[in-house]
Amino acid sequence: MFRKVLFAAAVTLSLTSAFNASAQRNDWANFARFEQENKELLSKPQTGRLVVFLGNSITEGWAGQRPEFFETNGFAGRGISGQTTYQFLSRFRDDVINLHPKLLVLNAATNDIAENTHPYSEDRTFGNIVSMVELAKANGIKVILTSTLPAAGFGWNPSIKDAPEKINSLNARIKAYAAKNKIPYVDYHSSLLGADGRSLDSKYSNDGVHPTAAGYEVMEALILPAVRKIVK
Repeated sequence: MFRKVLFAAAVTLSLTSAFNASAQRNDWANFARFEQENKELLSKPQTGRLVVFLGNSITEGWAGQRPEFFETNGFAGRGISGQTTYQFLSRFRDDVINLHPKLLVLNAATNDIAENTHPYSEDRTFGNIVSMVELAKANGIKVILTSTLPAAGFGWNPSIKDAPEKINSLNARIKAYAAKNKIPYVDYHSSLLGADGRSLDSKYSNDGVHPTAAGYEVMEALILPAVRKIVK
């Protein structure tokens, strides 16, 4: 009997170890994405004026297509394609808190609504955003909240038929929370919305989800004045 119990325990331990090793290899939150860049940033003299832009592929594409905007202003782009707020929250310490920024600019939830990692729950997505705000404040980091961009749908998940309604509802909730808590809120959505009132204007996007350089220029004109009110 003892041998059977010992064997079962050994099998369980082996399976658990294999599962943990697999999870580590998968790096669900993609901690590795900015690990080296974060080390390099922290090795430089700290000015106390750092601004971190946290987001998904919209933020990643911004830093990729308009690097001069980030380099000229001393901004750090920490966007990872495909990620949801659940993943943002997991890597928040590595990619925000540990960098000791003056300001966080948060753009989120496109991939939550597209259900990239979880079935969409507005309450949970909103809760993740609130948690990030609270973590930032607890660490002396100021925050600017921004609207989720327009999208009529998602090519990679066509089963989502009501994206505009979900985006509008979440944006209204974020805006109200920002006003209640005296947090600056920047509305990209209204300036990028197409004439149909549902989609990302084709003047600013090739795929209906991600801005082109022209779209990012619109966003820059909106966010930079808000940033400069906090970080001179």
